[in-house]
Amino acid sequence: MGNLLYLIAVVLIIIWILGAFVSPFGGGLIHILLVIAIIAILLRVIRGA
Repeated sequence: MGNLLYLIAVVLIIIWILGAFVSPFGGGLIHILLVIAIIAILLRVIRGA
């Protein structure tokens, strides 16, 4: 479960980076993806997995 959470976070960050540079008019969705990815990473760090 922990590895899956980390993988999802990394994928979301990659999508955010691509979306920010490829389509700068993406709006709030790109930033929502970034926030979700950061939350997923923080949960993994807090749980110590």
